[in-house]
Amino acid sequence: MLNTVTALLFSLLLLATPLRAEPVDELLAALDNISQLQGEFRQRQYSQGDVLESESSGRFRLLRPGYFAWEITAPDSQLIIANAEYLWHFDRDLETVTRRPLADSEAMTPLQVLGGNDAALRRNYAVGQDAEGRFVLTPHTTDAGFRRLILELDGRLIRGMEVLDNLNQRVLIDFEALDPDSPLTAADFEFMPPPDADLFYHDE
Repeated sequence: MLNTVTALLFSLLLLATPLRAEPVDELLAALDNISQLQGEFRQRQYSQGDVLESESSGRFRLLRPGYFAWEITAPDSQLIIANAEYLWHFDRDLETVTRRPLADSEAMTPLQVLGGNDAALRRNYAVGQDAEGRFVLTPHTTDAGFRRLILELDGRLIRGMEVLDNLNQRVLIDFEALDPDSPLTAADFEFMPPPDADLFYHDE
């Protein structure tokens, strides 16, 4: 009789203990809170020896799923835009425009992870969590362009990113002046190359 009571109490204890969601599910749920966001960023790149190599700053816009704009305003001037079809890179100083179709590869840049495809994220990355709101993504393959990505999320806001690239260089990004409320539409991510730019289209 005692064994029966013990087994019953153990079963009730298991039923009363909430099952913790997998880190990838928690990450996707956290990203679902961020439908749109814009603001400013400060980016620092460190070499293998943790020596500061470069700094840059600028503005960004994010509209989930699938749209982002990353504009470096100092020390040089560059614009990266992803929309439903293409990933554009406009180097204003060199007057060059590069276009790549998004359908070409399953690999995602760190910014595309923020904006992107839930199924591809599950398929391509192992997701861990080392603190509340802090997620560690490790690509399953070596063609992702980075070895590790850390995201720090807080409700509807992205507080920071840390990227370890394939050369063991670290990039730290801090976000500030964040605005999750001003409306964004797909039209905000359209891009038309300037007529005098050199064009490099990787889909032709």
